[in-house]
Amino acid sequence: MSAVAELIDLSPALSVALVGGVLSLLPLAWVAWRQRSAAARDPSSGRHWQRALTLVTLFLTLDLVVFGAFTRLTDSGLGCPDWPGCYGSTTPLGAHGDIAQAQAALPHGPVTHTKAWIEMIHRYLATGVGALITALMVMAWGQRARRSPGEPMQASISPWWPTWTFVWVCAQGAFGALTVTLKLYPLIVTAHLLGGLLGVALLTAQVRAMSLAPAVASAAPSNWWSTPLPRELRRASAWVLLLWSVQAALGGWVSTNGAVLACAEFPLCHGQWWPEMDWANGFVLLRGLGLDGQGNAIGLSALTAIHMAHRLGAVVAVVAVLWLARLALRRPDTSREGHVLLALLGWQVASGLSNVVLGWPLAAALAHTLGAALTVAWLTRMVVAPATAAVRDERFT
Repeated sequence: MSAVAELIDLSPALSVALVGGVLSLLPLAWVAWRQRSAAARDPSSGRHWQRALTLVTLFLTLDLVVFGAFTRLTDSGLGCPDWPGCYGSTTPLGAHGDIAQAQAALPHGPVTHTKAWIEMIHRYLATGVGALITALMVMAWGQRARRSPGEPMQASISPWWPTWTFVWVCAQGAFGALTVTLKLYPLIVTAHLLGGLLGVALLTAQVRAMSLAPAVASAAPSNWWSTPLPRELRRASAWVLLLWSVQAALGGWVSTNGAVLACAEFPLCHGQWWPEMDWANGFVLLRGLGLDGQGNAIGLSALTAIHMAHRLGAVVAVVAVLWLARLALRRPDTSREGHVLLALLGWQVASGLSNVVLGWPLAAALAHTLGAALTVAWLTRMVVAPATAAVRDERFT
């Protein structure tokens, strides 16, 4: 743990946070301008700022998840080997000498100027999203404090929603720090990926809940976000979301361990339907990157087991999504949900197969990450019920 502590240098923390705060000013200013313009046309629309800002934060969180995948796939996760700055500096410009020295010592190592910038941009974006979530929490509690007793919350929701999202973003920051300081420890990296998807789900649930509030739903009854769904479909969506989350965890484990090309053909693997696999070493959770449970270099059979687990999980996930889409397509008022599910499933299958047969190209890998995040968002939207968006907030206090 002492080695980990040495890699945490908080001296640039304030300046890095300031960069993120400055980045968050642009979406905050856009939402403020948009709401002021809307309020000038319709005074009642000005109270929908929270939904607009949450929707913008959701969009930026999706971008952050994809850029995090880009950071991982370009081997830039250790571009700055300390945290939260880069060799104690706010930007790689201040660490130019240290980066050059590290690159000279290991020309093909993890530290280069390009990788340092990629890693730091990821941190800046994460800090910006954190600043937006902090703003959502502060504004939500302020709005609640100004509300008269018994006054409905209109288009808002309980401030506990953005508060729990703030807790999530703090936890994500901690996982991000551990990802660097523990040298891309597979379990931590996978947890960091799943944390990103959890953030997408949390923000999606809030946008959905606010959109189902009477003040919004009455103004936009045909809005994609404000249309309620039958209880049976929501329950089925919850089960599929759970299965999809397990499959996302398997996918994260594949990517983290570099097991995508352990099987470079499809549908066979090493010319067999059931190749030699070392399940025990493939799924040892507490181990370093590239190592097995005994501390030796992880073998091909273990990587094959990781890869095949994701393939088998994909079969289950595809069947589950097809079943859910069929349920949605049975009713005219929910056919849109079914068509979107089929489109997302097609995207995921195509990008996943492209990763294998095309040799793991960066574009396909990023598309696969984006598809997973969008599917989580869509399934979460289908799960959240109108009751969640009740104008009273007693259920969450």
